[in-house]
Amino acid sequence: MSISRRRLLGSAVGGAAILHYGRMGAFAQAPTIKIGILHSLSGTMAISETTLKDVMLMLIEEQNKKGGVLGRRLEAVVADPASNWPLFAEKARELIARDKVAATFGCWTSVSRKSVLPVFKELNNILFYPVQYEGEESERNVFYTGAAPNQQAIPAVDYLMSKDGGEVKRWVLAGTDYVYPRTTNKILEAYLKSKGVADADIMINYTPFGHADWQTIVSSIKTFGAAGKKTAVVSTINGDANVPFYKELGNQGIKATDIPVVAFSVGEEELAGIDTKPLVGHLAAWNYFQSVKNPDNDAFIKAWQAFTKNPKRVTNDPMEAHYIGFNMWVKAVEAAKSVDPDAVIKALPGVKAPNLTGGISEMLPNHHITKPVMIGEVREDGQFDVVWQTKDLVPGDAWSKHLDGSKDLIGDWVTRNCGNWNTKTNTCGS
Repeated sequence: MSISRRRLLGSAVGGAAILHYGRMGAFAQAPTIKIGILHSLSGTMAISETTLKDVMLMLIEEQNKKGGVLGRRLEAVVADPASNWPLFAEKARELIARDKVAATFGCWTSVSRKSVLPVFKELNNILFYPVQYEGEESERNVFYTGAAPNQQAIPAVDYLMSKDGGEVKRWVLAGTDYVYPRTTNKILEAYLKSKGVADADIMINYTPFGHADWQTIVSSIKTFGAAGKKTAVVSTINGDANVPFYKELGNQGIKATDIPVVAFSVGEEELAGIDTKPLVGHLAAWNYFQSVKNPDNDAFIKAWQAFTKNPKRVTNDPMEAHYIGFNMWVKAVEAAKSVDPDAVIKALPGVKAPNLTGGISEMLPNHHITKPVMIGEVREDGQFDVVWQTKDLVPGDAWSKHLDGSKDLIGDWVTRNCGNWNTKTNTCGS
């Protein structure tokens, strides 16, 4: 190679290095975009929420490797509200007012979400809520990436009523004593009665968070199921109370072939901590299972286990909801060319992002998303076999069609700028 050619090549390589350094330097010097993570890392809900904190850290790290957002690095700000519902509001205020986060990903229970709602409205920030919930809500500052009742509870009951689900005739609605189970069971009770189920064939029971002594309650479920009609338990039990509940089912010999339990808050993470052999055949209704096979999910599981340095670390439905919500937020910020909450809130409806089950989810005008619905059967290894799923993605309903006070309401933040628009009176509720 001639001296002049070597000099030219050296100049080109040097110029490229300077350009690369300049870009990386600008990336490093630009102010970060702060992302709030508001999940309980201690207390009764830590069994479920710690994983959601971890997946958010992974998603933020991966986005930074892609160049961040708007040429700026993302910075996670983690708060632990410790399963203390009033503390959720305090921590949310700190994230928004003190830490200046652009958006927050957090909460699990509906009582925690209700606690922070006034803060997000007052300070005009964005909350992405990743967990199945009772519906009956559509807030301008909240984007609901978990399932509404028509995307989980109602399809689960329909499945159990069907021939494939065992043609269940008697129903135990068992939940933790707070807003999500009570409202969901109110919807389910109305739905069951509309299907001809008698009052005597519905048993409803609530227990406090962290409840541990299940012997008497499980015994009463067993007695209720001995009346000669096929019986099932629809469980909205939340948090670490699930561990002794399922253990007691095993202790009393209640098998899925006798009284199946379909759970709305038990996934792979919760089953990882208990002996699943007595639970084989019991069910869960979700919109995602780790066992779903496709390239996107395989890549997500691989990345997750590499990030956690644990080849046995499981994934679950609320993690996928954060995955979808985070990618929607990134797209909306890029479309708005801003992290300003008003601009991002306006940009989010209509945004589409892949889910991990082979479809494309869309943010709807009511701030809920489209999702598939799946029924999974517990396996010995703590995973689920999908035994039923919807053919298409189901749009989330903010308001239940099965409650008198809700059936005429819709959420529409695009054309009506209202979360509870009455389609009969053409007015926006208070």
